[in-house]
Amino acid sequence: MTNTARRPFAIGVDVGGTKLEAIVLDPAGVEVWRERVATPQADYGAMLQAIASLVARARATIGGAAHTLGFGTPGSATPEGLMKNCNSTQINGRALQRDLEALLGQPVRLANDANCLAMSEATDGAGAGAGVVFAAILGTGVGAGIVVHGRLLTGPNALAGEWGHNPLPWAEGGDPYWRCYCGQSGCIETALSGPGLARDHAERHGGRLGAAEIAGRARAGQGDCAATIARWEHRLARALAHVINLLDPDVIVLGGGLSRIERCYTNVPALWSQWVFSGGVRDPVRTQLLPSRHGDSSGVRGAAWLWRDDTEASQPLAHI
Repeated sequence: MTNTARRPFAIGVDVGGTKLEAIVLDPAGVEVWRERVATPQADYGAMLQAIASLVARARATIGGAAHTLGFGTPGSATPEGLMKNCNSTQINGRALQRDLEALLGQPVRLANDANCLAMSEATDGAGAGAGVVFAAILGTGVGAGIVVHGRLLTGPNALAGEWGHNPLPWAEGGDPYWRCYCGQSGCIETALSGPGLARDHAERHGGRLGAAEIAGRARAGQGDCAATIARWEHRLARALAHVINLLDPDVIVLGGGLSRIERCYTNVPALWSQWVFSGGVRDPVRTQLLPSRHGDSSGVRGAAWLWRDDTEASQPLAHI
């Protein structure tokens, strides 16, 4: 990290489907202000104005001091700068970065929610100090971000970390092979997401329990629910073993609602050695599996950290 005396304040905004949340971090990474408001629905212009108002209030708290601006978004930008794959549909097809820079008068950076999780946890979270951090969101959907030596990987197609849309590896007879919204079948997301967990339970054991309720009943010793969680852990171990074979991260950090299943941090590493190349008693897998340190705050903190090594980001745009 750079000298905190030279680093500006960092303002982050998490652009969610139901909420906009902004945070100000001081040069040492300490939170000094935070505010959350509802996201205007189906109105792109109103959403931009709500963001501008939040940023104005964030700027007021630091009295005009130099600062950077980072935004976490529900999708990602094409190389042409147009947003795609956003569940906040009013953003899709819009040049969000350009519009925010014109409105706010300084450079901004955008990253999707999984990338923001990765930046937050690699900077001052569960993966702080690690060379390679793979951070996965296990919730309504499944996605991931990758940070290498403090730098977020994106790629020319903005696809780095799209782990959820690969097939579940080392397929077994009982694995689900459901159609995914991406157009493929058998994606990791369909098997490891909250809806996937609930569907697997319903098809095996009946009933209509949500993922959180299944996890709670498993903790209480209910047999069918414990069996469902065990199947989910087995699939998660295979999916993460594939990541270890490809990327060999120092730390894998889990976020999202299913990251609260505490038993997985013991059970999954105990399972994944059988699929990790050269894993075994004589050559143990050294990758750590950890829950996110900042929990639900990782998204907005990660947005704030997107410019952490770039002091020029605090300068106004010349054409504004």
